[in-house]
Amino acid sequence: MSQQITSPTLDTLFKRSLVRHPEALALVDPLNKQRITGQTRKRLTYAQADRAISAIAAHFIESGLPANTVIAVQLPATVEFALTVLAAHRAGLVVVPLPLLWRQAELTAALNRTAARSIVTCSKIDGVSYADLAMNAAAEAFSIRHVCGFGSGLPEGMASLDEAILEDSQTSRHVIQDGRKAALISFDVTNEGPRPVPRAHYSLIAGGLAMSLESDLAQGATIMSAFAPMSFAGLCASLVAWLLTGGTLVLHHPFDEEVLETQFNDHACDTLIAPAQLALRLDERGLAERLPSLRNVIGLWRAPEQVTSSANWTSRQVSLTDVYVFGEAGLFGARRSAEDGLPAPIKIGPHGTPREAPGASVAGEILLTPKGTLALRGPMVPVAAYAPPPPSEIMIAAPARDFVDTEYAARIDRATGAVSITAPPTGVMTVGGYRFLAQELQEWSRRLGQGALLTALPDRLSGHKLAGRAQDNARARDALTELGLNPLMVEAFRDRTPSA
Repeated sequence: MSQQITSPTLDTLFKRSLVRHPEALALVDPLNKQRITGQTRKRLTYAQADRAISAIAAHFIESGLPANTVIAVQLPATVEFALTVLAAHRAGLVVVPLPLLWRQAELTAALNRTAARSIVTCSKIDGVSYADLAMNAAAEAFSIRHVCGFGSGLPEGMASLDEAILEDSQTSRHVIQDGRKAALISFDVTNEGPRPVPRAHYSLIAGGLAMSLESDLAQGATIMSAFAPMSFAGLCASLVAWLLTGGTLVLHHPFDEEVLETQFNDHACDTLIAPAQLALRLDERGLAERLPSLRNVIGLWRAPEQVTSSANWTSRQVSLTDVYVFGEAGLFGARRSAEDGLPAPIKIGPHGTPREAPGASVAGEILLTPKGTLALRGPMVPVAAYAPPPPSEIMIAAPARDFVDTEYAARIDRATGAVSITAPPTGVMTVGGYRFLAQELQEWSRRLGQGALLTALPDRLSGHKLAGRAQDNARARDALTELGLNPLMVEAFRDRTPSA
């Protein structure tokens, strides 16, 4: 009887590297982890990481979480994040990554939308008690049955995953390793509101391949990831890129330039994955001289309309690959020429690597819709999540569609045939990695009372920045915090008057 062939999962990729070199260094914590979370730094080999992953997976199983259960995760870019995601998959669970900027209001909404049964966090991050945030959100989410975390001083009722790792339980269950199974549910913000976006393992792997193939990421690479991991692009730029290379993942909690430079050189990293604006800023300051082992930079653009107007890349001995990120819908990469350092032209049609070679591997396809917006098609693109609503007339069949419209305005240059992305989706604001609807700002302004104003202003680095005005800024900040809103909205009302 022939054995059924299935596509790989993230845990499959990890175990392949584990078999090849169990004692090789796999995961390294940020240099300043003690300051960020109060926890001791970890450096784990593949064998050590495997034991921790199995112990955490055993804890999930022993806690009564059935296979295919949804588990929410809100963690910084530390070793615990990678261990938790892989442990959830080893136990057959589906992961919902929750951005660190999300506070109680957004956490509760996400937990209810996904019917999550568990939430994983850590005691504190940058002085904020994320354990308390998780407990308060869980109290408002009917589906939550289990809350656990890393770190000391966890509140009563929250199970310690540090203790679970020390207990090293051998409890396991048979999970079919099939890349077509659900692995992730992330949240996008479209002009219709927040949208849960489920993805299979193969879709995540396709996103990682789009980055690693285009940038020619070497097997066994030592990668420093300085990109927040709690999104599709963030997972691809950290966990998936590392698993595909079978090398070492050095994590950096964004962003401390001095810490990044020290840790990068300590581990002789050859690859840096970071926000593109940060990479270009480092290039202006003599990146090649300060990071002598660096050979490859992957720069992610959360505001892809800014790529064509960006500065030239000047470090000739270091390659730069621009990765265009379209929310949670998908991404593609384009490596810059070493000759002029200009962004590579983007063409309609398949994109893979190398783009000019016959028979190149295809990572996806770029389309232009009749309404002049850019669309994506391919294995990483979750078409069903973005499908248009069915027609109101029951007898009319919904039109078939195998692509996702990103809603980014785009046009084709008639002379060169290159695509130019000209504007982000209407009604959607981006501040760093945080996306929200413009109408939300108006709603929260009204809740603050007469004379309050909350608006988004264009910003060259992050897309937008928030600014607020109220009769009493301190009271406005307290009110927004009490409502459980994220710190971007709260700090928009900071006092800007210089002190005497």
